Formats: sequence, structure tokens, C-alpha cells
Amino acid sequence: MKVKWGVLGVAKIATQKVIPAMQRGRSTQVTAIASRDRARAVAAARALGIPRTYGSYEELLADADIQAVYIPLPNHLHVPWTIRAAEAGKHVLCEKPIALTAAEARGVIEVRDRTGVQIQEAFMVRAHPQWTKTRDLVRRERIGELRSVEGHFSYFNDDPANIRNIAAFGGGALMDIGCYLINTARFIFEREPRRVSGTIERDRRFGTDRMTSMLLDFESGHAAGTCSTQMAPYQRVQIFGARGRIEIEIPFNAPPDRPCRVLVETGGAPDVIDFPVCDQYTLQGDLFSDAVVGGHDLATPLEDAVSNMACIDAVFRSSGSGRWEAPVFD
Repeated sequence: MKVKWGVLGVAKIATQKVIPAMQRGRSTQVTAIASRDRARAVAAARALGIPRTYGSYEELLADADIQAVYIPLPNHLHVPWTIRAAEAGKHVLCEKPIALTAAEARGVIEVRDRTGVQIQEAFMVRAHPQWTKTRDLVRRERIGELRSVEGHFSYFNDDPANIRNIAAFGGGALMDIGCYLINTARFIFEREPRRVSGTIERDRRFGTDRMTSMLLDFESGHAAGTCSTQMAPYQRVQIFGARGRIEIEIPFNAPPDRPCRVLVETGGAPDVIDFPVCDQYTLQGDLFSDAVVGGHDLATPLEDAVSNMACIDAVFRSSGSGRWEAPVFD
């Protein structure tokens, strides 16, 4: 059985990555797309072969045939439209970050519990086998006791009209890509950091953080990372243990058209683990749809989104205070 999906908005990530990937899924069927500009919805639907179009998000949410919605809207619209979709009885997969603060994310949990729908923050990397395999290697102490996770994620974009450079829309490096560094570090350590330190360089034109560096203290080890919206494009994650290291070559934007690989070095030449071609957006959609059909819990519950936002909040606070800050998880 395939879950019938609707999409709120025609964002580039939706039309170029997520929708085509979900259309290849075994459990997902993209049935409708909406835009506040109906012509844009029609154009996207025609290009992607989507049967229904709507000139407003409200119209799509009123479609009783739609079971779940994917929300790729600008960050500041995630919470209000997630809530409206849930209250319309739709399951929701919302792009990251699901909220602008942990407090906002906690409000979404209340709505989920009240409406009984499934809601998940769309960190597609958790569906990719390179990450689940890496966590398994760490659990089995292939590199010895876990000590450190180090990551870098950057690209260059100084377009003032781009939503990633608009502070009021929740733009900036930490919200856009630094959230991945925090999310995957928590995924590998399988616990929450007790304190966080952060430093931010802001763009004077936009008011957004164009470069943020962070240190997360997990007691048993540390995670360190830098993200930037105005730096040479690059991404890499290395995980260090007492006796070796793991390197994930393309940790976040894993390509859907060629294999990925992870390097494991414990002395001598590294072992190379190759992963067959897959699309993490397809896998994400199928896992969510399977939970909807089966009525079982999501692999990544909404509570995880609150914890990730609590760490992001702490990075922002630390950049202002110049001190370690403890994330507020509840």
C-alpha cells in the first residue's frame, strides 16, 4: 500500500530532489502539490507528473484523499504549517530545522499528541545506510572507545534574496547546515551533550551567521564542527576512537547516482566499505510511509527534533555569552 502525499510549496529541494526520489519509492505516491502561486504549482506538477494542483496550502490540506504532507517551506513557516497540517489530520514530514527554537518544537509535540498524527523532522541522512553502518561500527567498537566526532559543512551563497540569507526567515549557516553536524554527532554518540560552546561570525549585510563553529561536550568524548554559507563548498565527517578512525566522504549530500564509501582505519591501509547506489530521500519517504501504514513509531521521533533544537539554541547563547551553555532539553 502506498501513502498518498501532498507537497506544500515548490521549493527547489522539493522539485529537484525530494519529490523525484519519493516518486521512486515503494510506499510513497506524490498525489498533489500546492503553491500560493497556482501557476507555479501547475508548472511543477506538469514537469513532475503530479496529478493534482492547488493554488493555496489550505486547499491541499482540505483534500481528504491526501494522507501525508511534505513541507519544504522557509524555516519560519515550518511550525505554523506543520500545526495546520496536523490539525487537518495529515501526517507531516517537515524539512529541517522543524522550528526556530526548542520551545517552538515542544509546541509541535503537543499538537502531535493531541491530533494523533505522525510528525517527523526531515533529516534524510539518518535513512542512508552509510550512517546506520557507521553507528553500528562505533557500537561494536571497531575503532575502540569513541572519542571524537569532527565535521565540516560549507558552501558559498551571498545572494541577499536567497532565503538562507534572510534572518527573519531563520536563515544562516547554523540553521541551514550546522544542524546536520549537531544531529549526526548526537546520532553517533547516542546521548545528549551536557554543555555546548559556540562562536559565530555574522554577515553585516544580512545579520545571519555566515560561519559558526561549535564544540559539544558528551562527557565521554567531544564533537567539533564548522559550518559556513560563505566558504568553499566542502563536507566531511571523521570519527575518532581510541584505536582507529572512520571517515565518511560525502556525509550529508550523498549522491543518488553513484556509490558512497566509508573508510575505516585501525592501522595500516584503511578498509573501504562501499555502499550501493541509493537515494536517501527515497529511503526517508518509505520509512515514514511504512510507519503510517503500519501504525508503528517512527525511527526518529519528534522528541529528537526538540533535542537538536536545544543544542542549536545553546550554540547561539554561547556565542553571545562567551561561555559554555547547557542545552535545555525539557
